[in-house]
Amino acid sequence: MMNSISRKRACATLVVSAALVVTAAGCGSSAGSAKSATGSVQFWTLQDPTNSVQQAAVDSYNSAGPGKVAMSVIATDGFKDKLRTAMGSSLMPGIFFNWGGGSLTDYVRAGKLVTLDPALKSQFLPSALQAGTVDGKLVGIPARGTQPVFLFYNKKVFTDAGVQPPTTWADLTNLVQVFKGKGITPFAVAGNATSSWTELMWIEYLVDRLAGPGLFQKIAAGDWSQWKDPAILKTAQMVKGLVDSGAFGSNFASVSYGAGGTSTLLDKGKAAMVLMGSWEYATQQSADPAFAKDGLGYLPFPSVEGGKGDPADVVGNPTNYLSVTTAAPATTAADFLKTTYSDSYVAGLVAKGEVPVTVNAKQALAKAPDPTYAGFQYDLVQKAPAFTQSWDQALGLTLGTPLLTEIQRLFNGQDSPEQFVSGVLAIKP
Repeated sequence: MMNSISRKRACATLVVSAALVVTAAGCGSSAGSAKSATGSVQFWTLQDPTNSVQQAAVDSYNSAGPGKVAMSVIATDGFKDKLRTAMGSSLMPGIFFNWGGGSLTDYVRAGKLVTLDPALKSQFLPSALQAGTVDGKLVGIPARGTQPVFLFYNKKVFTDAGVQPPTTWADLTNLVQVFKGKGITPFAVAGNATSSWTELMWIEYLVDRLAGPGLFQKIAAGDWSQWKDPAILKTAQMVKGLVDSGAFGSNFASVSYGAGGTSTLLDKGKAAMVLMGSWEYATQQSADPAFAKDGLGYLPFPSVEGGKGDPADVVGNPTNYLSVTTAAPATTAADFLKTTYSDSYVAGLVAKGEVPVTVNAKQALAKAPDPTYAGFQYDLVQKAPAFTQSWDQALGLTLGTPLLTEIQRLFNGQDSPEQFVSGVLAIKP
């Protein structure tokens, strides 16, 4: 799923810092393994608007010492390939930006990463740490804001129709007929060849509401047979029901994401709602600030009657993470990681329109560009019993990419719900 910029035994203890413990997460050796507690750390990060906040943290840390951090900003295109190549050599960075989940699994199992002190968990919202944990080890801590997925709606369209936004699945399906009767597409969805990640959001939420987060957790942990769970077939049937009822209109397969596509349909009142990540607000604000300020509504994904999942669960991108490799001097890395929850770092993220997932973020959100919207996101994540990472990110490219293809085939009517289940099962023999 996209993020706001676009969109895988016995071990020696390294060093114990007075404030933070960093221990080996795997057994592998590396030519770049740390030889001392302090020294220089190479920090690789993705090019994005928060780089200035990260650089300020680096500058502040370096001015105090004793270690030094050198930050390298790498363009989005090629970041993962460059990192993968470096991680297999003696030139791997000491700290690096990542998406958590499946993107870290191979590095953990190859012994490239170190386990971070569990005490760090007290500095962040619990639900945002799940994707930074692999094989029970905390290997990534939040470095940016959170990006949950929820429903956005056009307030005027709802007012004109005399209806309220949906809080239950029954509400949602009833609204399909209401808006169809008025010639309005109930839900904008991008179904073109490159946008099937927008359709994935529907699958993720329905599986969570029907079965709870444990089902996908088992799949992500390697039990591919869990796709046989009845909740998967039920989800596919519910999606087919939405498609057949006209919930997404008749030509969504040619619709793209963003301005000129789903966002414009919502803004202009041609669609009543869209299920999207929190970055939708920024997209709308850029295209039509007045609509973003006064005409854009938002609410959590509805509950599903009879489902086992908690209606407070969320899906999306919990955040982005920083991880430490065995190439980093342990004390330097440990001390630098403290900057990611400092008041100044949090304030810097908020000023950029981010919603941090630190426990001290709530008070800082009063200075957000839109405090009400920022507070809604923070509360949604803070109260979530589970925050499931976007499936394509959690599974990695090898499994995530063909999964998106199968989802698109389901939405396009090329496969029946039963064929969808069989197709997904066949991805991993």
